[in-house]
Amino acid sequence: MIDDELLHTIQGLPKIDLHRHLEGSLRLETLLSIAVEYGITLPSLDIEGLRPFVQIVPGEPHSWQQFLAKFQVLRQFYRSETIIKRVTREVIADAAADNVKYMELRFTPQALNNLMRCDYDQVVEWVCDAAKEAVATHDIQVALILSMNRQESIEIGEQVLKAAIDYQDRGVVGLDLAGQEAGHSGLPFRDLFAQAKAAGLGVTIHAGEWAGAENVREAVEILGADRIGHGIRAVEDPSVIAMLQEHETVLEICPTSNVQSGVVEDFNAHPLRTLYQDGIATTINTDDPLICNVTMSSEIAQVLGAMPFNLDDVKANILTAARASFLPGDQREALVAQYEAWLYP
Repeated sequence: MIDDELLHTIQGLPKIDLHRHLEGSLRLETLLSIAVEYGITLPSLDIEGLRPFVQIVPGEPHSWQQFLAKFQVLRQFYRSETIIKRVTREVIADAAADNVKYMELRFTPQALNNLMRCDYDQVVEWVCDAAKEAVATHDIQVALILSMNRQESIEIGEQVLKAAIDYQDRGVVGLDLAGQEAGHSGLPFRDLFAQAKAAGLGVTIHAGEWAGAENVREAVEILGADRIGHGIRAVEDPSVIAMLQEHETVLEICPTSNVQSGVVEDFNAHPLRTLYQDGIATTINTDDPLICNVTMSSEIAQVLGAMPFNLDDVKANILTAARASFLPGDQREALVAQYEAWLYP
C-alpha cells in the first residue's frame, strides 16, 4: 500500500521517464471507446471485465509470457491514423498530468502497423505529429524512440532504422531493441545499431531482463548501447557490473514491471538499491503504465516504500535521467540545468 502523503510529495516533483512504451500506456476507457466505434470483439465491454486482458491483476502469474500476452490483445486496437494520434496525445497528457516534465516515449512501428499494413513512415509521422500537438497544449517536453523486436526480421529492423533517421528532425532521438530477449540474440541487429549511432541516434537495448547478464555485455560491447532497458540481471556477474561502471552505461529500471514479469520475486528483492550503491547510473521509469497499472509518481513511491531509498536518492536518479537523455548536446545541457534548478533550488 502506497502512503498517500508520500505519493502527494512525489507528485509534486518534476520527473523524467526515459522508458515508457506507447503501446503499453493506453487508457482503459479509450480501449472500450475504440472497440465500440470499430466493432472490435472484446471478452467484456466494461472496464473491470476488460482489465485482466490488458493489465496484470492481483493473483496473476508473474512471467514474461504472461506480460507479453497483454500486448497481443492491445495490437488489435491500432486500426487507423485517428486512433494512433489519439492514443499518442492521451499518453503524453497523462504523463504531463503526473508532473513528468520530460519523457522519451518509445513505440514499435510494426506493432502499430500490425493491421493497417501501411508504410512505416506514415505511422512514425502520425506519432510525431500527435506528439507535437500534445506538447503544445501540455507542460511537458517529449522526444521519441523507435523500437524493433528481437524475434522479428532484420528487414523490419531496417525499415524502422530508416524511419528513425528520416524523422530525426521531427523529434526522433533514439533506436531501441525490445521483444523476446530469452532465446533471441541481438547480434543479427549489430549493423543496424552501428548505423543508428553513426547517424547521431541514441541507442538503448532491452537486456538483462528476461535473460542474464551476458546479454547486458552484448548490448554494450557489441551493439553499442548508451543505455540499457532494465539491465537489472547485471548483478549476476561482477565483471558486467565493472563493465557498466567503466562505460558509465545508464540503466532504465522499471521496478513494478520487473516484479510483474517475474524478473524478481518482489520489491524487497529488487536490485535497484544494490546497483545504485555500486555506482551504476540508474534511473526509475514506468515501462507500461496500462499493463503495470502505475504512474511515474506511484512507481517512485513504491521504491521509497519498499527499498532503502530516500528523497535525495530519487532526485539523484532524476538528474541522472536528465544527463542520459538522447537530446542533442545543447538541449541536454539545458535540460540538466533546468532539473538542477527544480530539484535543488
